[in-house]
Amino acid sequence: MLQRFLIRKNECAILLRAGDFQRFLSAGEYTLFDLGRRYSVCTLPLDVALFEHPLADYLRRAEPALLAEQCHVFDLSDEEAGLRFENDALVEILPPGSRKLYWKAAAPQRLERIALTESYSVPGPLLARMVQPNLRGRPIAGLASVLMVQVPAFHVGLLRVDGKLTSLLQAGRYAYWRFNRDIAVELVDTRLQALEVSGQEILTRDKVSLRINLTANWQFSDVELAYSRLAKPAEHIYRELQFGLRAAVGTRSLDELLENKQIIDEVISQHLAAKLQGFGVSICSLGVKDIVLPGEMKLLLAQVVEAEKAAQANVIRRREETGATRSLLNTAKVMEDNPTALRLKELETLERLAERIDKISVFGGLDQLLNGLVKIKT
Repeated sequence: MLQRFLIRKNECAILLRAGDFQRFLSAGEYTLFDLGRRYSVCTLPLDVALFEHPLADYLRRAEPALLAEQCHVFDLSDEEAGLRFENDALVEILPPGSRKLYWKAAAPQRLERIALTESYSVPGPLLARMVQPNLRGRPIAGLASVLMVQVPAFHVGLLRVDGKLTSLLQAGRYAYWRFNRDIAVELVDTRLQALEVSGQEILTRDKVSLRINLTANWQFSDVELAYSRLAKPAEHIYRELQFGLRAAVGTRSLDELLENKQIIDEVISQHLAAKLQGFGVSICSLGVKDIVLPGEMKLLLAQVVEAEKAAQANVIRRREETGATRSLLNTAKVMEDNPTALRLKELETLERLAERIDKISVFGGLDQLLNGLVKIKT
Protein backbone atom coordinates (compact mmCIF):
# COMPACT_ATOMS: atom_id res chain seq x y z
CA MET A 1 0.00 0.00 0.00
CA LEU A 2 3.03 2.32 0.39
CA GLN A 3 5.47 3.19 -2.41
CA ARG A 4 8.92 4.66 -1.90
CA PHE A 5 10.70 6.74 -4.54
CA LEU A 6 14.32 7.91 -4.38
CA ILE A 7 15.32 10.97 -6.41
CA ARG A 8 19.08 11.45 -6.56
CA LYS A 9 20.78 14.81 -6.30
CA ASN A 10 21.67 14.92 -9.97
CA GLU A 11 18.10 14.18 -11.01
CA CYS A 12 14.73 15.82 -11.18
CA ALA A 13 11.47 13.89 -11.40
CA ILE A 14 7.83 14.16 -12.43
CA LEU A 15 5.24 12.39 -10.30
CA LEU A 16 2.53 10.76 -12.38
CA ARG A 17 -0.78 9.26 -11.27
CA ALA A 18 -2.21 6.91 -13.84
CA GLY A 19 0.12 8.55 -16.34
CA ASP A 20 -1.20 12.04 -15.56
CA PHE A 21 0.93 14.87 -14.17
CA GLN A 22 0.80 15.50 -10.44
CA ARG A 23 3.85 17.53 -9.48
CA PHE A 24 7.61 17.91 -9.75
CA LEU A 25 9.86 16.09 -7.30
CA SER A 26 13.26 17.42 -6.31
CA ALA A 27 16.10 15.34 -4.88
CA GLY A 28 15.10 13.25 -1.85
CA GLU A 29 13.19 10.14 -0.70
CA TYR A 30 9.41 10.01 -0.93
CA THR A 31 6.82 7.62 0.51
CA LEU A 32 3.31 7.65 -0.94
CA PHE A 33 0.13 5.81 0.05
CA ASP A 34 -0.84 4.01 -3.12
CA LEU A 35 -3.62 1.49 -2.71
CA GLY A 36 -3.94 0.67 -6.39
CA ARG A 37 -0.28 1.27 -7.26
CA ARG A 38 -1.27 3.99 -9.68
CA TYR A 39 1.67 6.32 -8.95
CA SER A 40 4.89 6.35 -10.99
CA VAL A 41 7.89 8.61 -11.27
CA CYS A 42 9.70 9.80 -14.42
CA THR A 43 13.26 10.78 -13.55
CA LEU A 44 15.29 13.11 -15.74
CA PRO A 45 19.07 13.71 -15.40
CA LEU A 46 20.16 17.25 -14.58
CA ASP A 47 23.37 16.73 -16.52
CA VAL A 48 21.23 17.55 -19.55
CA ALA A 49 19.84 21.00 -18.94
CA LEU A 50 17.18 20.74 -21.64
CA PHE A 51 13.77 19.56 -20.39
CA GLU A 52 12.05 17.51 -23.09
CA HIS A 53 8.92 15.51 -22.20
CA PRO A 54 5.53 14.79 -23.80
CA LEU A 55 3.93 16.77 -20.93
CA ALA A 56 5.93 19.92 -21.71
CA ASP A 57 3.24 21.54 -23.87
CA TYR A 58 0.55 20.69 -21.30
CA LEU A 59 2.60 22.29 -18.52
CA ARG A 60 3.07 25.43 -20.63
CA ARG A 61 -0.70 25.78 -21.01
CA ALA A 62 -2.08 24.49 -17.71
CA GLU A 63 0.70 24.97 -15.15
CA PRO A 64 2.77 28.01 -16.27
CA ALA A 65 3.50 29.19 -12.74
CA LEU A 66 4.59 25.75 -11.56
CA LEU A 67 6.68 25.28 -14.69
CA ALA A 68 8.38 28.67 -14.16
CA GLU A 69 9.45 27.57 -10.68
CA GLN A 70 11.33 24.58 -12.06
CA CYS A 71 12.49 25.66 -15.53
CA HIS A 72 13.79 28.58 -17.54
CA VAL A 73 11.30 29.27 -20.32
CA PHE A 74 13.13 30.44 -23.43
CA ASP A 75 10.54 31.31 -26.09
CA LEU A 76 11.54 33.30 -29.17
CA SER A 77 9.47 35.08 -31.78
CA ASP A 78 9.89 34.62 -35.52
CA GLU A 79 11.95 37.82 -35.73
CA GLU A 80 14.57 37.08 -33.12
CA ALA A 81 17.30 34.54 -32.43
CA GLY A 82 18.68 33.50 -29.08
CA LEU A 83 22.09 32.96 -27.55
CA ARG A 84 22.06 30.50 -24.67
CA PHE A 85 24.84 30.79 -22.16
CA GLU A 86 25.62 28.08 -19.64
CA ASN A 87 27.93 29.08 -16.80
CA ASP A 88 28.48 32.31 -18.81
CA ALA A 89 29.81 30.34 -21.76
CA LEU A 90 28.05 30.41 -25.13
CA VAL A 91 26.81 26.89 -25.79
CA GLU A 92 23.90 27.22 -28.22
CA ILE A 93 22.37 29.45 -30.89
CA LEU A 94 18.59 29.19 -30.86
CA PRO A 95 16.76 29.78 -34.14
CA PRO A 96 13.68 32.05 -34.45
CA GLY A 97 10.47 30.53 -33.11
CA SER A 98 12.28 28.28 -30.62
CA ARG A 99 10.38 27.07 -27.52
CA LYS A 100 12.82 25.57 -25.04
CA LEU A 101 12.73 24.63 -21.34
CA TYR A 102 15.85 24.28 -19.18
CA TRP A 103 16.06 23.03 -15.61
CA LYS A 104 16.89 25.70 -13.06
CA ALA A 105 18.47 23.04 -10.89
CA ALA A 106 21.02 22.36 -13.63
CA ALA A 107 23.88 24.68 -14.57
CA PRO A 108 23.07 28.42 -14.54
CA GLN A 109 21.35 29.45 -17.77
CA ARG A 110 21.11 32.81 -19.50
CA LEU A 111 19.41 33.90 -22.74
CA GLU A 112 20.34 36.84 -24.95
CA ARG A 113 17.87 37.84 -27.63
CA ILE A 114 19.02 39.04 -31.06
CA ALA A 115 16.60 41.23 -33.02
CA LEU A 116 16.97 40.03 -36.60
CA THR A 117 15.03 42.95 -38.02
CA GLU A 118 17.62 45.46 -36.83
CA SER A 119 20.79 43.89 -38.27
CA TYR A 120 21.97 40.68 -39.87
CA SER A 121 25.63 41.27 -38.97
CA VAL A 122 27.19 39.46 -36.00
CA PRO A 123 28.99 41.90 -33.64
CA GLY A 124 32.75 41.61 -33.38
CA PRO A 125 32.94 40.52 -29.70
CA LEU A 126 30.38 37.79 -30.32
CA LEU A 127 32.21 36.67 -33.46
CA ALA A 128 35.38 36.23 -31.40
CA ARG A 129 33.50 33.65 -29.30
CA MET A 130 32.36 31.72 -32.35
CA VAL A 131 35.58 31.32 -34.32
CA GLN A 132 37.64 28.12 -34.14
CA PRO A 133 34.85 25.95 -32.69
CA ASN A 134 37.01 22.83 -32.91
CA LEU A 135 39.45 24.32 -30.42
CA ARG A 136 36.79 24.96 -27.79
CA GLY A 137 36.28 22.54 -24.95
CA ARG A 138 32.58 22.41 -25.81
CA PRO A 139 31.28 23.11 -29.34
CA ILE A 140 28.51 25.62 -29.96
CA ALA A 141 25.25 24.03 -31.03
CA GLY A 142 23.51 25.67 -33.99
CA LEU A 143 26.70 27.31 -35.31
CA ALA A 144 25.67 26.38 -38.87
CA SER A 145 23.10 29.20 -38.67
CA VAL A 146 25.96 31.74 -38.85
CA LEU A 147 27.80 32.49 -42.10
CA MET A 148 31.47 33.11 -41.27
CA VAL A 149 33.68 34.68 -43.93
CA GLN A 150 37.42 35.30 -44.01
CA VAL A 151 38.42 37.81 -46.71
CA PRO A 152 42.17 37.39 -47.45
CA ALA A 153 44.55 40.20 -48.27
CA PHE A 154 44.34 41.63 -51.81
CA HIS A 155 40.75 40.37 -52.06
CA VAL A 156 37.31 41.88 -51.57
CA GLY A 157 34.07 40.14 -50.69
CA LEU A 158 30.80 40.69 -52.52
CA LEU A 159 28.04 40.52 -49.92
CA ARG A 160 24.68 39.51 -51.40
CA VAL A 161 21.51 39.50 -49.30
CA ASP A 162 18.52 37.79 -50.90
CA GLY A 163 20.35 37.93 -54.23
CA LYS A 164 21.06 41.67 -54.06
CA LEU A 165 24.60 43.04 -53.91
CA THR A 166 24.67 45.20 -50.78
CA SER A 167 28.31 46.01 -50.01
CA LEU A 168 31.99 45.23 -50.58
CA LEU A 169 33.94 43.62 -47.75
CA GLN A 170 37.59 44.52 -47.34
CA ALA A 171 40.18 42.09 -45.97
CA GLY A 172 39.13 40.82 -42.55
CA ARG A 173 36.76 38.48 -40.73
CA TYR A 174 32.97 38.76 -40.88
CA ALA A 175 29.89 36.82 -39.74
CA TYR A 176 26.17 37.10 -40.59
CA TRP A 177 22.96 35.54 -39.34
CA ARG A 178 21.45 33.19 -41.88
CA PHE A 179 17.99 33.36 -40.28
CA ASN A 180 15.08 34.75 -42.35
CA ARG A 181 17.29 35.68 -45.33
CA ASP A 182 19.63 34.24 -47.95
CA ILE A 183 23.18 35.53 -47.45
CA ALA A 184 26.20 34.72 -49.62
CA VAL A 185 29.71 36.18 -49.96
CA GLU A 186 31.81 35.81 -53.10
CA LEU A 187 35.56 36.40 -52.85
CA VAL A 188 37.19 38.39 -55.67
CA ASP A 189 40.93 38.62 -56.27
CA THR A 190 41.87 42.24 -57.06
CA ARG A 191 45.45 41.46 -58.13
CA LEU A 192 46.71 41.31 -61.71
CA GLN A 193 45.44 38.12 -63.36
CA ALA A 194 46.48 36.26 -66.50
CA LEU A 195 44.03 34.91 -69.05
CA GLU A 196 45.07 32.37 -71.69
CA VAL A 197 43.29 32.05 -75.04
CA SER A 198 44.80 28.86 -76.45
CA GLY A 199 44.38 26.83 -79.63
CA GLN A 200 42.19 29.25 -81.59
CA GLU A 201 41.74 27.95 -85.16
CA ILE A 202 41.21 30.99 -87.43
CA LEU A 203 41.19 31.38 -91.23
CA THR A 204 43.07 34.31 -92.71
CA ARG A 205 41.71 36.37 -95.59
CA ASP A 206 43.56 34.12 -98.05
CA LYS A 207 42.02 30.96 -96.47
CA VAL A 208 45.06 29.80 -94.51
CA SER A 209 44.21 28.11 -91.20
CA LEU A 210 46.26 29.39 -88.26
CA ARG A 211 46.36 28.22 -84.66
CA ILE A 212 47.06 31.16 -82.37
CA ASN A 213 47.75 31.30 -78.63
CA LEU A 214 47.12 34.63 -76.89
CA THR A 215 47.85 35.83 -73.35
CA ALA A 216 46.28 38.85 -71.65
CA ASN A 217 46.87 40.40 -68.21
CA TRP A 218 43.82 42.08 -66.72
CA GLN A 219 42.67 43.61 -63.45
CA PHE A 220 39.53 44.97 -61.80
CA SER A 221 39.30 48.75 -61.82
CA ASP A 222 35.90 48.81 -60.11
CA VAL A 223 34.77 45.49 -58.61
CA GLU A 224 31.26 46.62 -57.71
CA LEU A 225 30.64 48.06 -61.19
CA ALA A 226 32.05 44.93 -62.84
CA TYR A 227 29.75 42.56 -60.96
CA SER A 228 26.75 44.84 -61.32
CA ARG A 229 27.05 44.67 -65.13
CA LEU A 230 28.70 41.29 -65.68
CA ALA A 231 27.76 37.95 -64.18
CA LYS A 232 31.23 36.49 -64.81
CA PRO A 233 33.80 39.17 -65.77
CA ALA A 234 36.62 36.71 -66.60
CA GLU A 235 34.42 34.83 -69.08
CA HIS A 236 33.30 38.09 -70.69
CA ILE A 237 36.92 39.18 -71.19
CA TYR A 238 37.75 35.76 -72.65
CA ARG A 239 34.96 36.05 -75.22
CA GLU A 240 35.99 39.58 -76.21
CA LEU A 241 39.58 38.39 -76.66
CA GLN A 242 38.30 35.70 -79.03
CA PHE A 243 36.23 38.22 -80.99
CA GLY A 244 39.16 40.65 -81.22
CA LEU A 245 41.52 37.88 -82.33
CA ARG A 246 39.18 36.78 -85.11
CA ALA A 247 38.74 40.37 -86.26
CA ALA A 248 42.52 40.86 -86.39
CA VAL A 249 43.35 37.62 -88.24
CA GLY A 250 40.29 37.03 -90.41
CA THR A 251 40.59 40.36 -92.27
CA ARG A 252 44.30 40.02 -93.15
CA SER A 253 46.39 37.76 -95.34
CA LEU A 254 49.12 35.46 -94.11
CA ASP A 255 51.85 37.65 -95.60
CA GLU A 256 50.53 40.72 -93.76
CA LEU A 257 50.48 38.86 -90.45
CA LEU A 258 53.98 37.44 -90.89
CA GLU A 259 55.44 40.79 -91.96
CA ASN A 260 53.97 42.64 -88.95
CA LYS A 261 53.11 40.40 -86.01
CA GLN A 262 52.42 43.41 -83.79
CA ILE A 263 49.35 44.26 -85.81
CA ILE A 264 47.38 41.50 -84.04
CA ASP A 265 48.18 42.96 -80.61
CA GLU A 266 47.27 46.47 -81.75
CA VAL A 267 43.93 45.45 -83.26
CA ILE A 268 42.91 43.38 -80.21
CA SER A 269 43.93 46.18 -77.83
CA GLN A 270 41.77 48.67 -79.70
CA HIS A 271 38.87 46.21 -79.77
CA LEU A 272 39.02 45.57 -76.01
CA ALA A 273 39.43 49.26 -75.15
CA ALA A 274 36.12 49.94 -76.90
CA LYS A 275 34.24 46.86 -75.68
CA LEU A 276 35.30 46.90 -72.01
CA GLN A 277 34.84 50.60 -71.36
CA GLY A 278 32.46 51.16 -68.46
CA PHE A 279 32.55 47.57 -67.22
CA GLY A 280 34.96 48.01 -64.31
CA VAL A 281 37.77 45.89 -65.83
CA SER A 282 40.91 46.88 -67.71
CA ILE A 283 43.48 45.08 -69.86
CA CYS A 284 47.02 45.85 -68.69
CA SER A 285 48.88 44.02 -71.47
CA LEU A 286 48.35 41.36 -74.10
CA GLY A 287 50.33 39.59 -76.77
CA VAL A 288 50.38 36.66 -79.16
CA LYS A 289 52.52 33.86 -77.73
CA ASP A 290 52.86 31.88 -80.93
CA ILE A 291 51.33 31.30 -84.35
CA VAL A 292 51.20 27.67 -85.49
CA LEU A 293 51.01 26.99 -89.24
CA PRO A 294 49.70 23.78 -90.87
CA GLY A 295 52.32 21.19 -91.80
CA GLU A 296 52.08 21.70 -95.58
CA MET A 297 52.20 25.47 -95.14
CA LYS A 298 55.37 25.17 -93.09
CA LEU A 299 56.99 23.20 -95.93
CA LEU A 300 55.96 25.78 -98.53
CA LEU A 301 57.21 28.67 -96.42
CA ALA A 302 60.50 26.86 -95.85
CA GLN A 303 60.92 26.47 -99.60
CA VAL A 304 60.10 30.16 -100.15
CA VAL A 305 62.62 31.23 -97.53
CA GLU A 306 65.24 28.90 -99.00
CA ALA A 307 64.68 30.32 -102.50
CA GLU A 308 64.85 33.89 -101.20
CA LYS A 309 68.10 33.23 -99.35
CA ALA A 310 69.59 31.47 -102.39
CA ALA A 311 68.70 34.44 -104.58
CA GLN A 312 70.21 36.85 -102.07
CA ALA A 313 73.39 34.76 -101.91
CA ASN A 314 73.63 34.74 -105.73
CA VAL A 315 73.24 38.52 -105.87
CA ILE A 316 75.94 38.97 -103.27
CA ARG A 317 78.26 36.57 -105.10
CA ARG A 318 77.75 38.39 -108.42
CA ARG A 319 78.35 41.74 -106.74
CA GLU A 320 81.59 40.52 -105.25
CA GLU A 321 82.76 39.08 -108.58
CA THR A 322 82.01 42.35 -110.33
CA GLY A 323 83.92 44.26 -107.70
CA ALA A 324 86.90 41.92 -107.98
CA THR A 325 86.96 42.23 -111.80
CA ARG A 326 86.77 46.00 -111.58
CA SER A 327 89.65 46.00 -109.11
CA LEU A 328 91.78 43.85 -111.43
CA LEU A 329 91.05 46.16 -114.37
CA ASN A 330 92.12 49.21 -112.39
CA THR A 331 95.31 47.43 -111.31
CA ALA A 332 96.13 46.52 -114.92
CA LYS A 333 95.70 50.12 -116.06
CA VAL A 334 98.03 51.36 -113.33
CA MET A 335 100.73 48.82 -114.16
CA GLU A 336 100.45 49.57 -117.92
CA ASP A 337 101.29 53.24 -117.38
CA ASN A 338 103.79 52.74 -114.52
CA PRO A 339 106.69 50.22 -114.86
CA THR A 340 107.58 50.69 -111.20
CA ALA A 341 104.14 49.52 -110.16
CA LEU A 342 104.54 46.50 -112.44
CA ARG A 343 107.87 45.69 -110.80
CA LEU A 344 106.29 45.94 -107.34
CA LYS A 345 103.55 43.57 -108.41
CA GLU A 346 106.18 41.12 -109.61
CA LEU A 347 107.96 41.30 -106.27
CA GLU A 348 104.66 40.73 -104.44
CA THR A 349 104.02 37.67 -106.58
CA LEU A 350 107.50 36.37 -105.83
CA GLU A 351 106.88 36.87 -102.13
CA ARG A 352 103.70 34.76 -102.27
CA LEU A 353 105.51 32.05 -104.20
CA ALA A 354 108.39 32.06 -101.74
CA GLU A 355 105.96 31.48 -98.86
CA ARG A 356 104.97 28.13 -100.39
CA ILE A 357 108.55 26.93 -101.14
CA ASP A 358 110.21 24.87 -98.47
CA LYS A 359 113.76 24.76 -99.96
CA ILE A 360 115.48 26.81 -102.72
CA SER A 361 118.76 25.93 -104.50
CA VAL A 362 120.34 28.99 -106.19
CA PHE A 363 122.70 28.62 -109.24
CA GLY A 364 124.21 31.63 -110.99
CA GLY A 365 123.46 34.21 -108.30
CA LEU A 366 120.36 36.10 -107.15
CA ASP A 367 120.07 38.16 -110.37
CA GLN A 368 119.93 35.01 -112.47
CA LEU A 369 117.15 33.65 -110.16
CA LEU A 370 115.05 36.77 -110.47
CA ASN A 371 115.44 36.96 -114.24
CA GLY A 372 114.54 33.32 -114.55
CA LEU A 373 111.38 33.72 -112.43
CA VAL A 374 110.28 36.67 -114.50
CA LYS A 375 110.80 34.66 -117.72
CA ILE A 376 108.82 31.73 -116.25
CA LYS A 377 105.93 34.11 -115.37
CA THR A 378 105.89 35.71 -118.83
